[in-house]
Amino acid sequence: MHPPASHIIAFDGDRRIASGPLREVAAAVKGALAHNPDLAPLMFTVNTSRPVEIDFRGSLADVLARLPDDSHDGAGAAPEEAPPMRGPGRPKLGVVAREITLLPRHWEWLGAQSGGASVAIRKLVDDARKATFDKDRVRQAQESAYRFMAAMAGNKPHYEDALRALYAGDASRFGSLIASLPADIRDHSARLAELALGSPRSTAT
Repeated sequence: MHPPASHIIAFDGDRRIASGPLREVAAAVKGALAHNPDLAPLMFTVNTSRPVEIDFRGSLADVLARLPDDSHDGAGAAPEEAPPMRGPGRPKLGVVAREITLLPRHWEWLGAQSGGASVAIRKLVDDARKATFDKDRVRQAQESAYRFMAAMAGNKPHYEDALRALYAGDASRFGSLIASLPADIRDHSARLAELALGSPRSTAT
């Protein structure tokens, strides 16, 4: 089971400092900086490998006060604003109105469907999402592993060959090519690639 989207992981060079909820990792990195001000931490969201920026100036209380509420879905996400008051009428129900362009034959077919064009389009999109769900998850896992490895292992031996194995779905070759990486980078790379390759996780992160 993957950690929540708000979890992050922090590294100092090749060494993992901490991994977990945003505020816990921020506190751990702040403590590490107190012992070594020359630390240059790199932080990523655990599941997507997006870079995370934290302002470590001031006290730990200052650092934590600047952080968003990590109970929301995504490190760095802004606190949710209260929804505006609505007048009478049909509730919005989370529907987002956007423009799409179709040929007349498409509109004719949609208009003949039960529930009308909007219901038919939503059903088509949901069916397409279900049909491509597994492929999308593999692609997202590949992209996450690539982002992390590009940042942390781009100058390491076998980097490009390991990426080729990742995108080719060759779990055995990928595992052998990352074996020489520093342990923390190797283990997190393996975890990220697990979904794309079906390979066992080296260690928990």
